[in-house]
Amino acid sequence: MTILLETKRLIIRSWIPERDAEQAFLIYNDPEVTHFLGKASRATNVESQRQRLIENIKQSHRRNNGTGSWAIVEKETTTIVGTILLLQLPDKDGLPTQDYEVGWHLRRASWGKGYATEAGRVMLNYGFSVLNLPVIYAVVKLENYASIRITQRLGMKPIGSTNKYYGIQLLLFQLDASEKNRGEQEEQGAGEQRSGVQRLVSEY
Repeated sequence: MTILLETKRLIIRSWIPERDAEQAFLIYNDPEVTHFLGKASRATNVESQRQRLIENIKQSHRRNNGTGSWAIVEKETTTIVGTILLLQLPDKDGLPTQDYEVGWHLRRASWGKGYATEAGRVMLNYGFSVLNLPVIYAVVKLENYASIRITQRLGMKPIGSTNKYYGIQLLLFQLDASEKNRGEQEEQGAGEQRSGVQRLVSEY
């Protein structure tokens, strides 16, 4: 097991397919969790989920650039509560672009606890401080209000609507390396960001 990052409540570590497949399946077999991820994200059984974890690890090794997806583990219970990722955004044909996204998927029982924000913040710091990325994006479906609120808490700026990635219309948010401390100052400028998001939502 490789621990990548830690927070007060969470451990961000590599997936262990043999051990984690069952917990991952419980997360990704929940239609509420995969509602904004699409049907392709749902595993049909524990074994198919294990194979997905194995393939994700292989892809990370092939990329060999420090990016990937990791398990979010609750320290108190050692339960896997979700996934945090930092990956190259794909274009409409699924080919990697030069833009990087931070993303999160959490099990339903762990919603509303601030885990996505907590994991997202250390992942942004990792992307800026370790991988030396100049900018990190988040892409969110228009009606995914929970993830929009997380981007606000992380200090990410709403840029507008785009169909550049994944071949669908998405809201785009960004955080520059020079502004990485904004994510630690959640309330500073929050009103301006919320109004910007409200304008985006009302326009599309």
